[in-house]
Amino acid sequence: MNIEKEFIDILLEHKQIIYKVCFMYAKDKDDINDLYQETVLNLWHGYPNFRKESQVSTWIYQVSLNTCITDLRKKKNVNFVPLQIEMDIYEDCEKNELLHEMYQLIKQLNKLERIYILLWLEEKTYDEIAEITGVSRNNVAIRLHRIKEKLKTLSNK
Repeated sequence: MNIEKEFIDILLEHKQIIYKVCFMYAKDKDDINDLYQETVLNLWHGYPNFRKESQVSTWIYQVSLNTCITDLRKKKNVNFVPLQIEMDIYEDCEKNELLHEMYQLIKQLNKLERIYILLWLEEKTYDEIAEITGVSRNNVAIRLHRIKEKLKTLSNK
């Protein structure tokens, strides 16, 4: 199998991971599309160097998160006027107010907290989260506990 076909198969299998990470860091639909494309480009550039020492999904999470965080840093010093204030990316959000509220609460977290809660919601184990983020398993447990408490506090406001 050639490298392009192999990469496309992996991309198709894991596109939801990329999309969900981009959704967590985007301001609107256009931003999601831009982040998605930039992430795919970064994955393509990095694919020949992927040593397969970890799961493909772990590598995709790492590249996706790094791409989104780098993009946030670039935009930090740029002033822009958003074209849309409200966005409903998932159709389920319109049908399920609790899901919509949860995503709004998560958007209030800082960029690092979003990483942990996103991976936890994806039902990653503490060990997998530790591997993706590069911190110890105990650190993951502590951070997730604090983030959950913060989300509870935010939901009670």
